[in-house]
Amino acid sequence: MSSEQPGFDLALDAVLPIFHDMKKSLRTQPSANRASLERLVSLPDSFVQPVAPLGMAGAPHATVTAAAHAGKDDGRLSRLAELKTRILACTRCPHLVKSRTQVVYGVGNPFAELMFVGEAPGEEEDLKGEPFVGKAGQLLTRIIGAMEYKREDVFIANVLKCRPDMPAGEAGNRKPKPAEMGTCLPWLREQIAAIKPKVLVALGATAVEGLLGEPRTMRDVRGQWLDYGGVPLMPTYHPAYLLRNQSIAEKRKVWEDMLRVMEKLGRPVSAKQRGYFLEKA
Repeated sequence: MSSEQPGFDLALDAVLPIFHDMKKSLRTQPSANRASLERLVSLPDSFVQPVAPLGMAGAPHATVTAAAHAGKDDGRLSRLAELKTRILACTRCPHLVKSRTQVVYGVGNPFAELMFVGEAPGEEEDLKGEPFVGKAGQLLTRIIGAMEYKREDVFIANVLKCRPDMPAGEAGNRKPKPAEMGTCLPWLREQIAAIKPKVLVALGATAVEGLLGEPRTMRDVRGQWLDYGGVPLMPTYHPAYLLRNQSIAEKRKVWEDMLRVMEKLGRPVSAKQRGYFLEKA
């Protein structure tokens, strides 16, 4: 590869590990190698120019991919690729290393303007290596969709990168301990610093505690703009809470928080979106 194309090299190095992860879950294995991928750079511009789909409100959708930003990369692709390598090899908490299946790095767009932060991987996330893939994750994906984003437009991560270990014979998931969050938080801080989101959403009180370093009750902070190192932070209920509490009024509270996030980001909000959960409240 020519030295005149450093942006493409960085993007290629960043996305190849992602492709390898995708390959593991495919029944029919694709045939591709570095040489064939490198030939993509010689295609005419008309073959590779992204087309922005329209959102429901008629405004261009904010779909942004690493490939679309490859020519404008500010170094974050290589920085995140190196960071992911270090996070996946982390052994700072021996008891979690012993019990985990794998480290859950995070998933999404490295150029995301919106980042969601949860507390820790659960059993399903530990097995798959991706945050928010269980029932709570499916609900989060629907919330993201209602905001006129796709899951791949945003970035999703946790304060803890490993599933908290459970006592022998006990099922379920436990809350991360303050010491565990304190040990793991530097990884999340590096992710936030590299991705540079315009807005952070903390999902649940534990995520708020992990980010801010002190306990806060959702009663006191939910729906209120907080500050995380200069980045607006919106605390809201964890999707798991909504699965336990099916009240339309509680769902509306979370949706009002998301409306505030959309307005903070300057995204159009349709009348239909403003009316979600009102007609049945």
